[in-house]
Amino acid sequence: MNPLDARLLSVFDEVYKSRSVSRTAETLGLGQPAVSIALGKLREQFGDPLFVRTATGMDPTPLGEALIDPIREALQALERVLGQRMEFDPQQSTRNFRICMTDISQLVLLPGLWTRLRALAPHIHIEVLPLSDKTPGLLETGRADLAVGFLPQLEAGFYQQALFRQQYVCMVSAEHPRIRDGLTREQFESEEHAMVSTEGTGHLIVDRELARQGIRRRVALRIPNFVGVAFFIEQTDLILTIPRRLSEVLTGRGRFRCFPVPYPLPEYSVRQHWHARFHNDPANRWLRGLISELLSEGGPV
Repeated sequence: MNPLDARLLSVFDEVYKSRSVSRTAETLGLGQPAVSIALGKLREQFGDPLFVRTATGMDPTPLGEALIDPIREALQALERVLGQRMEFDPQQSTRNFRICMTDISQLVLLPGLWTRLRALAPHIHIEVLPLSDKTPGLLETGRADLAVGFLPQLEAGFYQQALFRQQYVCMVSAEHPRIRDGLTREQFESEEHAMVSTEGTGHLIVDRELARQGIRRRVALRIPNFVGVAFFIEQTDLILTIPRRLSEVLTGRGRFRCFPVPYPLPEYSVRQHWHARFHNDPANRWLRGLISELLSEGGPV
């Protein structure tokens, strides 16, 4: 092992503090498997379990207890070295940030992000890139700074931060002739549906989960994105299942109503993802913090 492998040492330090693999993963923006792999490497290097699971959590072994001070000294020394790099000044920067976004993220995040950027960083530019099977390569090669959305394919091999939890709702026209005060299971199965098939996202989870429950939607129309769905739905008798936060953003932009999905569907996490090459980049860290502030649960949109 590299004597100063900061990622492994950071995992050790955080597990020591939190006594929890899951909380360590959340704090460091890693998946739990990545934290477990890091612990495995540390255990192999030192020939010791380092932490053992007890009723109070992940408690350190005697060697783990002995290592915490030198590990923290190493991390502090590395932080001092990194502190010598150029700082990021948002007021003066002319950086061009490239962000891969779902169309939902463009509707939910982009207006608020742009307004905040213009106030805090008037010379910064944003380039929005569509999500596709090329997105992982764009992040790996530095041609994209971030990817934001429901992107299960990026949960392995990239840093990530959960921004908020999301649920689905059903959107129908305010003038729908048969759906008035609520949406029943019988109506959900008998009425025709529109379905959004967006490339590179995880929203096919809806069909998979309904199929698992033995439910089939009568999908009469498939469209490639969520742009303009409110105006379309208000003029048809179709049902469209969409993320709740999107329905809130679209309120007032079409004559529609939303009802709970009459079958249980899992929640999902909207996350921002980035590659290790940008993990300690001051500009990227600043942008991630801004997006987290804008989109975290209960925060402004």
